[in-house]
Amino acid sequence: MSLLSNFMRKSRDTAHPQRESGGAPSVPPNGQMSAGPTGPRGQKTTLMIACPDPTREDRARDAHRLRGQFLARQDRWDTLSKELRAADDQRDATPGAMPVAELLSYGARSDVVMAAEHALLDGKPDRDIPVSAGIEALEEMLAEQREDPMRAVVVAQAHMDLGWAWRGTAPTAQVAARNREAFEAHFDRANDILAAFERDCADSPFYLAAKCALNGAGLMAQGRISRDFERLIDLQPMNPGPMRALGTYLSPRWFGSHGELELEARRTAARTQAAWGAGGYTWVMFDAIAGDPVACANLDVDFFIEGLEDILDHLPDQYCANLLAAFCAHLHPGRTTGDDKADATRARIGNCADWIVRNHMTELHPLIWAHAAAGFANNVNVPSPRRFAAMGRRDGLQFIATLFHREIAQGRRIIFTAEGPVAETC
Repeated sequence: MSLLSNFMRKSRDTAHPQRESGGAPSVPPNGQMSAGPTGPRGQKTTLMIACPDPTREDRARDAHRLRGQFLARQDRWDTLSKELRAADDQRDATPGAMPVAELLSYGARSDVVMAAEHALLDGKPDRDIPVSAGIEALEEMLAEQREDPMRAVVVAQAHMDLGWAWRGTAPTAQVAARNREAFEAHFDRANDILAAFERDCADSPFYLAAKCALNGAGLMAQGRISRDFERLIDLQPMNPGPMRALGTYLSPRWFGSHGELELEARRTAARTQAAWGAGGYTWVMFDAIAGDPVACANLDVDFFIEGLEDILDHLPDQYCANLLAAFCAHLHPGRTTGDDKADATRARIGNCADWIVRNHMTELHPLIWAHAAAGFANNVNVPSPRRFAAMGRRDGLQFIATLFHREIAQGRRIIFTAEGPVAETC
């Protein structure tokens, strides 16, 4: 038994917390969730919408993630490498446009990363806790086949995951020196691993996504951020993830400026016009404007809203409809920033939630609404995925009920069908 398979066997037998695979709360057999009061005589509920558990996107993501985890646990790295390369070459993606190669890789390294995250839970692990055991096992696996770029990317991504586990999300000044050093060491090692394949993997979105992720530690030269993301986006234009990441890294809160952000958003929209229409501008600005009043005030809001419409035309999936509706709902006019221009922009975008829900939603995806309420922070601490999903379900249902308050006040019941919402007399 190899060092890695032995580690994974011990890891899954250890009592560290496991992420729940479901996420959304259980639903009745008819798949409907309801909101609103019932009358004193047991009147029917006023809002009914399908709330699948799991969603189609959840099922697809879980299948690929579990496949990667299974192959790693079985020490079948040659098979995993072939499947990673095939998914990367064919640009395979889930219905919600998540690359399959990324999911296989996440599953393959998840035992190692989760074991380290558990050990680092309090931020100051005891020195005798083998935090490095898992990554050392992955390094041994890579040493057996150093010329394999697929294995290399998995190990580099694991190093970056561990770097973030050490660092956490606190401001730099609040990160302990030991944790900061560990963060930098893991990113330096990831950079070294990936550097060996720079020439051979120039056309691999899987590889380039890992290279772009190095920007989290500021390892890339200032001018390379846009260039590297441009290559990645051009190779995989239907994946919105790199466009959203580009907007984040070009935000003044990271390594860019508002001028660079606007320029690259427009350039991205022009290059991805065939895939998204104006949607490229929207995807780049998506996360950048959420907590930045200046970026929000400077936004070309007409272009942004045109992009919302084009995204839904090009990706008519319930995952996407929920994502955009939840995003707009959390930029609602009632949430002010103190900047009149920014608040006007937020109001216009917030109002888009109405037509997105009415024209495009047929299901409610609770986890998306929960993450929207948390600002779409990928590293938000979720002690209980089920409670987190329940919060998102409640938030989504309450918002949808608000949109239909006139119909409900008139004594009608809102039922979401496959063709959209229908108002019926109770």
